[in-house]
Amino acid sequence: MRRIHLLLALLLLAPAGLLAQPQQGQQPRQRMQRPRGTFTLDQIRWRDNCVLADPVSKTYIMVGPAGRSVMSYKSKDLIHWTGPDIIYTAPDDVWGDIRINSIWAPELHYYKGKYYLFQTFDTSEKFGEQWRNWERNGRVRRGSQVLWADSPDGPFHTFAPHSTMPVDMMTIDGTLWVEDGVPYMVYCHEWVQVTDGAVGFVRLKDDLSDIDGEPKNLFRASYVNHTWGRPIPPDGSGYVTDGPFVYKGKTGKLYMIWTTNNSCGIAISDSGKIAGPWRQQDEALFVGGGHGMLFRTFEGVPMLALHAPYWGETHPKIFELEDTGETLRIVREVK
Repeated sequence: MRRIHLLLALLLLAPAGLLAQPQQGQQPRQRMQRPRGTFTLDQIRWRDNCVLADPVSKTYIMVGPAGRSVMSYKSKDLIHWTGPDIIYTAPDDVWGDIRINSIWAPELHYYKGKYYLFQTFDTSEKFGEQWRNWERNGRVRRGSQVLWADSPDGPFHTFAPHSTMPVDMMTIDGTLWVEDGVPYMVYCHEWVQVTDGAVGFVRLKDDLSDIDGEPKNLFRASYVNHTWGRPIPPDGSGYVTDGPFVYKGKTGKLYMIWTTNNSCGIAISDSGKIAGPWRQQDEALFVGGGHGMLFRTFEGVPMLALHAPYWGETHPKIFELEDTGETLRIVREVK
């Protein structure tokens, strides 16, 4: 997604204007432009998107980053998307005296009658613990936070002036998982802080306002089977985890897609529980793109949304999936 610091930040201009995210430590460099219209996905340059099949409006809502804001498009058919609309912009004091550079990879969820944004706030505020010859931007305050609203169009509100995840952890790409009526956040622990990036989970309070327990790792980036893309250290000293998303299959298995090395693969929990244990599928689900998420259509068909290519002129893409009972596989692209 953003962590490979040798690559320059890519400015993704769509008919909707600025839809890109800066690289680590960089400030957003463009102003938002918002001409509205109806577009197909190949007309929208954007990345790190999430689609909610909104059960209230029976509309598909796609959200994604826009500098310090979150934007959305809406569709009835997954082909024609109307927007963009700004649904949230970070206030200057959202984290008190710590300035927010940008918002990364927002997800929109509907839970118990309210709408929630799970998103990452990125800053340039350095942690005290650093060491020499490390990643050039160093460890900074970057964390996953939950916001709430009564409507998918906002206004969205924070519960606290800091990340939902512990502030001494660099966490990104938080997502919601509900198991046996208990909500959890699944997240990435940034490789910049821990070298071997991790995917972990933590129980949330019932209103999603805070964590309700200690975060625990599920697996690390170095666990991936090399047949679907050996996780190459971005600077020779770290392994990246990115964009986890959990889906319950028809046989009760849990599938978690996640991205490393510009490929989206699948981890599988045969127990059907978020605690695992998790094993990595040998073959990638998708190569050359990433930061995927999974949803079902209103007819119950499993779908994958991600951006591709991973770098360059990247666009949101949506694919129909088949749940084989043992894994998920791509059937066709929706367009």
